Amino acid sequence: MVRPTEGERALGVFPPRPNAIEALFGTPKVVIGVVHLPPLPGSPHYEGVALDEICAFAVEEARAYLDGGCHGLIVENHWDIPFLKPGEHGYETAAAMAVITDRVRHATGGRLGVSVLSNAAECSIASAWSGGAGFVRVNQWANAYVANEGIIEGQSAHASRYRSRIGAGPVKVFADVHVKHGSHAIVADRTLAEQTEDAEFFGADVLIATGSRTGDAAALDEVEGIAAHTTLPVVIGSGITAGNVGGLLPACDGVIVASSVKDNGRWWGRVDAAKVRELTAAAARAGVVLP
Repeated sequence: MVRPTEGERALGVFPPRPNAIEALFGTPKVVIGVVHLPPLPGSPHYEGVALDEICAFAVEEARAYLDGGCHGLIVENHWDIPFLKPGEHGYETAAAMAVITDRVRHATGGRLGVSVLSNAAECSIASAWSGGAGFVRVNQWANAYVANEGIIEGQSAHASRYRSRIGAGPVKVFADVHVKHGSHAIVADRTLAEQTEDAEFFGADVLIATGSRTGDAAALDEVEGIAAHTTLPVVIGSGITAGNVGGLLPACDGVIVASSVKDNGRWWGRVDAAKVRELTAAAARAGVVLP
């Protein structure tokens, strides 16, 4: 991949930062699975299910991913729809996410991240740090966009201060560029290169390229455009299948998978271990070293 020049780095525009993928996973290219949790306490679809039962579900999904060859996982509250804006989540969400993450970590030994939707960076960091996870996914780290939830603003300023305040510096930030499920009219006059550089400048550790919706593949030129304007690792965060992963991996440092390895091909299905193995085998043929 094309990276900024040594001259640009020497000027301090792109200060050197350790490769977070290698630091977290011990390998340069990764496959990360997403554990889509059932509705959590406080959300509209929650029906009083015991947290132990939700934890057991999460552990089963996690094992299917890890047994299938994934390097790590993201624990995500995807069934807490419709999603709240950042800063609106209750204590119960952070508490449940921390407990579930900790339970998955102890049961599987997997390398974990946390994503609290929508764009709840501080809640994600609190859950990750309490639950022993190494990273969070933040959909809008810099700039802004219009989503189903309304106008979503970048969280870097508040979240980076919060992370420092609670001593959670080791928690890395995986940040989307051109996040899915949103209109980017607010920043439409700014190039992909500029938005990529913004995310890095404001302290992200890994950048994510996505399609327009959950399950939609990121365009190769989008991935290459992000990679050409950052010193950070780039992963693809949607639409990865056994059929396309081999063609996309040479342009990036990893992929995040979910919908295509579910039994029904949709995010709300159960993880199918055989589909995971098919996808990771295709990734291995493209040069990924499986755990």
